[in-house]
Amino acid sequence: FNCSRNNRRNTKILMSANEIIRNFAIIAHIDHGKSTLADRLIHKCGGLADREMKEQVLDSMDIERERGITIKAQTVRLNYKAKDGKNYILNIIDTPGHVDFSYEVSRSLSACEGSILIVDSSQGVEAQTLANVYQALENNHEIIPVLNKIDLPAADTEKVKKQIDDVIGIDTSHSINCSGKTGEGVDDILESIVKNLPSPKGSISNPLKSLLVDSWYDSYLGVVILVRVIDGSLKKGMKVKMMSNNTEHTIEKVGVFTPKPQDIDKISSGEIGFIITGIKNLSDTKVGDTICDVSNPIDKPLPGFKPSKPVVFCGLFPVDNSEYQKLKDGLAKLKLNDSSFSYEPEASSALGLGFRCGFLGLLHLEITSQRLEREFDIALITTTPGVIYKINNRNGSVKELQNPTDMPDPTQILSIEEPWIKATIITPDQYLGSVIKICQGKRGSQKNITYSGNRAVLNYELPLNEVVFDFYDQIKSVSSGYASFDYEITGYKEGDLVKMGILVNTEPVDALSMIIHKDFALPQARLVCEKLKELIPKHNFQIPIQATIGGKIIARETIKGYKKDVLTKIHGGGARDRKRKLLDKQKKGKARARQFGKVKIPQEAFIGVLKINKNS
Repeated sequence: FNCSRNNRRNTKILMSANEIIRNFAIIAHIDHGKSTLADRLIHKCGGLADREMKEQVLDSMDIERERGITIKAQTVRLNYKAKDGKNYILNIIDTPGHVDFSYEVSRSLSACEGSILIVDSSQGVEAQTLANVYQALENNHEIIPVLNKIDLPAADTEKVKKQIDDVIGIDTSHSINCSGKTGEGVDDILESIVKNLPSPKGSISNPLKSLLVDSWYDSYLGVVILVRVIDGSLKKGMKVKMMSNNTEHTIEKVGVFTPKPQDIDKISSGEIGFIITGIKNLSDTKVGDTICDVSNPIDKPLPGFKPSKPVVFCGLFPVDNSEYQKLKDGLAKLKLNDSSFSYEPEASSALGLGFRCGFLGLLHLEITSQRLEREFDIALITTTPGVIYKINNRNGSVKELQNPTDMPDPTQILSIEEPWIKATIITPDQYLGSVIKICQGKRGSQKNITYSGNRAVLNYELPLNEVVFDFYDQIKSVSSGYASFDYEITGYKEGDLVKMGILVNTEPVDALSMIIHKDFALPQARLVCEKLKELIPKHNFQIPIQATIGGKIIARETIKGYKKDVLTKIHGGGARDRKRKLLDKQKKGKARARQFGKVKIPQEAFIGVLKINKNS
């Protein structure tokens, strides 16, 4: 009886320990003020002293701070004394807003019970607002709507509340008006968090069950593992097992981010923190894995996450071939802190040795290439981005194709399938016609259109290949920056696609080949040939530039060779015959030069062709 009474008392203590914890993510569209509000919450709870505070304190990378965007989700643990006198533990995850980093958002939401939805009170509901809310609802989150930037003259909170009701369907009767810049409303947000967000479930008395949320490489400590403990607790010296690969490790360090890393004795049920086990290889820590106690293992792992799958591929080559090893080392180091991109060696007859890299989107590609150039001092050439196609061969086999140069013989191909997306575009009504025109020009199919006030919500199906280059830029351009865009991949559809190759002096240039829809092939071929004619310098011989589909030439331009006047000194008797002989000799020399001469294509030509793809 006494034991039973003690157990009940312990259970009560454990339940009360969980009741003071709140785990929540901050979600919003790009530039709606997530990181600024996180700064105010950290400052209000005393996470950092006044002298330590700076703007975007959780954005640690230089590129994040320069661009004003969040790329990696960041975690911080704060202590908050509420008006009811209780001390609460708040675990905040600041998430990215851009569609390319939605994988970071989905992982973060899985580690929380609630979300703070930030909406810019001057801009209203945007496409990524919708996408993040849907992800939060899929994770059964309690959502607190927060209308930010109320200090702006254009702020209209009542109008934005109505948009949230109409477009998202969330009750805004308990929404909070705030300004991340001035700090107004931050106290109300903190009180709403402790009153309205649920505390985590689970118990310390159960066997250890924890979720591996993220991992990254630290040059001093090795692999740092971010975990959310569901049941039990993690302590220093404890022996744990990764359930995906059955590897066993001893915990060397346990800690939390406040936002500075701080060592603690243990992380218990409901808490978020980090552990270090001496792992040196990031591939040993699979994101979404379940960590359990070796001495008291569990039978069934947690559901985990779907692995991130690259959707945009391109070649990265060093301008100077001697920097190949430098590029290889740089990619390996970036991979340690960003498991969402992939790379493999690739050789090009025109560009030399490089790597075929896969990214989650064009912004992801751009940021990775910038980090390589800046952090590792490598000048890069980026080939035309493309997507994964499915080749259905006549023999019944199916091949996934990333690189156009690997395409099989056209006679062996039964059909080619390309990835399609479901796009959500939110735009002010006056720009609707221009946005629809762009979507139609990209082979889009309109599925639905709804209105909220003077804003239209468009749903389109579009081929991903048409979107990765410039679609987002075009949408922003025609809408004066007011339209927003979000997408999700829905599957593959058969398309009338062809491989367009480029020949320079009858030699194929593999780095310039591309897979393109048949209807767009001819105008694109002419643009590429014209651009190469401008950018390839003259030689002593004539250089033909040809665009081909299969064995058929569909466009051609010719770079004329330098012409030496061999007839200047010929005069007098028999001049006509001597001139003819010299001209014939010159003609044969040019033909021989063209046959054996090599045309070196400058880097500007590849960059120029890439710009055509972005602006066409």
